[in-house]
Amino acid sequence: MTDAPDLLDRRRKTMGAAPLFYDEPLHLVRGQGVHLYGQDGRRYLDCYNNVQVVGHCHPRVNEAIARQNDTLNVHSRYLTQGIVDYSQRLLETFANGLDQVLYTCSGSEANDQALRIARTRGSGRGIICSSHAYHGNTAAVEQVSPLIHRNRHCFDEVRSVPFPQIYRPLGGLVGEALIQAYLAQIEDEIESFDTTGVGLAGMIFCPIFANEGLPRIPATLLERACALVRDAGGLVIIDEVQAGFGRTGSMWGHQAMGITADIVTLGKPMGNGYPVAAVVSRGELLDGFRDKTFYFNTFAASPTAAAAAMAVLDVIEDEGLMDNARTVGALVRRGLAELAAKHALIGDIRGKGLWVGLELVSDHASREPATWETGQLVEALRQRGILVNRIGPFGNVLKIRPPLVFKTEHAQELLAAIEQSLEVLEGSGQERKDAL
Repeated sequence: MTDAPDLLDRRRKTMGAAPLFYDEPLHLVRGQGVHLYGQDGRRYLDCYNNVQVVGHCHPRVNEAIARQNDTLNVHSRYLTQGIVDYSQRLLETFANGLDQVLYTCSGSEANDQALRIARTRGSGRGIICSSHAYHGNTAAVEQVSPLIHRNRHCFDEVRSVPFPQIYRPLGGLVGEALIQAYLAQIEDEIESFDTTGVGLAGMIFCPIFANEGLPRIPATLLERACALVRDAGGLVIIDEVQAGFGRTGSMWGHQAMGITADIVTLGKPMGNGYPVAAVVSRGELLDGFRDKTFYFNTFAASPTAAAAAMAVLDVIEDEGLMDNARTVGALVRRGLAELAAKHALIGDIRGKGLWVGLELVSDHASREPATWETGQLVEALRQRGILVNRIGPFGNVLKIRPPLVFKTEHAQELLAAIEQSLEVLEGSGQERKDAL
């Protein structure tokens, strides 16, 4: 087997500067359940991966893919039963009249089609997004992903607004004043679209604002923001690529947040690693889109994609993974709260289900982001066999997002490693750096 330095060199020569995690890239060779295994045989607890939502190499998903591939796999312009059965089952998990699905291969593609659907209604082309969103990497979706371009580019048909949060509130406001301040930002952008003749097509956001750092959000704000957009003639697009499929303890993040959508996009965990994604909406919207635009995707909605996706739903239901997400996620947050009493670096703990954010600050009064320390914590946890990453506009929120088969013993292992790493990190001088 090729050693890591040689493999890294070959990768750079053939793939260029494609991004990799960690100061020293991790060479993985195998996965099983909540664990990943390095080329050197070391086992890592995967507390990051949202793609293998029911665990790495789940035997039921693997068997479903292999069985279907051994029988039939064609594109979606033939009539096959599996994708129809899956569509019916998937749609049963939605409310608010969302009764039709359009398939893609990735979350980026799903969000791209969602924007097209919103814009083909004829009421406008303007899209509102959050100021640190990521919705994918197509040419259109990149425009509603300020995380990528760091708000350095302005687009005639896209406006970003500050993402809602309580920990670092807009203008230092609280309560109703804070809600009104956020709503005013949305109103201003709707007005700007009207003034320039662009018009409003809709607003897109992740229901838990995952890439923004899982902020705690003022009560009723999202519901009122959605009503504001609809009253102005726009559609509400909710990106469930990171929040969906039981991650929050509810099937969908927008259900956990108590809001409704006109269009929902799905991706990453849908096939547990098999590339399948979708747009879910009302029939009249999707039928109207198809009347105006020819849409066909060679690989989406194939029999094998349907088999993989159906197996994921089976496992989530049969193994009680939404209950597990609520129970174990709450345990992780309680454990972090106990650590916060002992470690000054911990500023805020938040999230839903098995999506946990841990914000580090160097000063509690000013809430100065501890960006360097967070990066060091990610590396220190890797050295202790724990894989996580970081998010948020300051890169100071530890991103904890394990497969939903993550159990109590795994949570305890994670918490112990965080505590050990924080003890070293909060040391001083060269001794601290050497220990890390």
